[in-house]
Amino acid sequence: MFKHFIKLEWKSFFRSASFATNLALKIIMGLGALYFIVCFAILGSAVFFILIDEGLEPLSTINTYLIYYLVGDLIVRWFFQKMPVTNIKPLLTLPIKRSTIVHYSLGKTSISFFNIIHAFFFLPFTIVLLIEGYGYQAILWHLAMMALIYANNFLNLIINNKDLVFYPLVATVASFGLAQYYQFFNITEYTKPFFQGMYDTNYLFLIPILLLIIIYYFSFNYFKNDLNLDTGLAKKSDEAKTENLTWLNQFGTLGTFLKNDIKLLKRNKRSRTTVIMSFLFIFYGLLFFTNSIEAYNNPAMHVFAGIFVSGGFLFTFGQFIPSWDSAYYQLLMSQNISYRQYLTSKWWLMVIGTIISTIIASFYLYFGWQTYMLIVVGAVYNIGVNSHLVMLGGAYVKTPIDLTMANKAFGDKQAFNLKTMLISLPKLLVPMGLYAAGYYLFSANIGFLFVALAGVFGFTLRDMVFTKIEKIYKTEKYATIAAYKQKN
Repeated sequence: MFKHFIKLEWKSFFRSASFATNLALKIIMGLGALYFIVCFAILGSAVFFILIDEGLEPLSTINTYLIYYLVGDLIVRWFFQKMPVTNIKPLLTLPIKRSTIVHYSLGKTSISFFNIIHAFFFLPFTIVLLIEGYGYQAILWHLAMMALIYANNFLNLIINNKDLVFYPLVATVASFGLAQYYQFFNITEYTKPFFQGMYDTNYLFLIPILLLIIIYYFSFNYFKNDLNLDTGLAKKSDEAKTENLTWLNQFGTLGTFLKNDIKLLKRNKRSRTTVIMSFLFIFYGLLFFTNSIEAYNNPAMHVFAGIFVSGGFLFTFGQFIPSWDSAYYQLLMSQNISYRQYLTSKWWLMVIGTIISTIIASFYLYFGWQTYMLIVVGAVYNIGVNSHLVMLGGAYVKTPIDLTMANKAFGDKQAFNLKTMLISLPKLLVPMGLYAAGYYLFSANIGFLFVALAGVFGFTLRDMVFTKIEKIYKTEKYATIAAYKQKN
């Protein structure tokens, strides 16, 4: 039966309306996966000798920080790993056991990249341990590590739609990390003996394997119990909460659109995830402004960071205009509404998000006023130029969004096309070039002025640009509606 399911998946892939895009994206994703596999394999082979050179015992050091490694893996999975998807509607009417369908769906996640990538670290590291005389216990330790990785895989499937479980978990571990950094409390003193015991004993490695079996059992029951048309596929009914946001009424139709977007951001998992990721973008500049990475320590890369720090929400939210409204886009387009006001409401939302991000990022003043000025001029460029480019790119991104799912917060396969790639280039290359030219030809202040003037110039052309963008959206309207009807 599994062989039959695989054949159906294979046919679905080749018969998809977006087959060419799927294939191109799979190739690019494969190259990216190969890069990370090579990195993990090199690290797994070399980390033993790196730690020896630092005067540390390799296995003991790895076991010390494994708790953060595993939690970090779970966080990455929560944001990026896809849930197991099988089109069950036509299968439920056939003489196929529900348990078979669930086992197949869960089995698909076992060969996920998020599982395989860890093997390319732990396997070379274990081989080095065996070569260096650590004995057969290294194999037991390796089995325990892979069991914990797969336990993470199935645990993520259970908590993926449960924010009340995930966020407190992350907050707790982050608190432990901060407490250890400031030497208040060291959680690794309690977790290290457990991980070390998987090597020191001949039986403790069985605990992660048993944990894996238990979590798989609960995952299986969780999905099996929802494998019904009247439960798992039924729409959930939640208690209605009234949010009038009456203060926006003074803006007329524009205020109505803004109210809808604010409610969308507050009520749906996918949009809330986007807000969280845009908040995390604010701290992206720490990689650049702390001089911790030598390749980032140049003027062009600094303005690159300034663009991202202030424009996290603009990029993560704006790239999917109008896909946020894909569930009711046909109804929206059948109403007597102004497309200009619809786009203006999205623009104002991105502008507000950019201003808020810039204010929050004021802590970068710690690194000097010039560092914060990079963020400020980046915000001006984002508002004046990038906000228009993001909306223009959105006209060609015909990706229906499932607001109940948190994955794909950074993009989707249909977002990958030549037009959006070409439109994306000025978002980063132009301000980097302007600042670098001003910096090297004159001074840093002239570089700031060049970027800021470009943003102000773009803002003065807003009405003309909006007219052009509105015309493109109207031209693409019917193709967008057709794309939102696609199931594959």
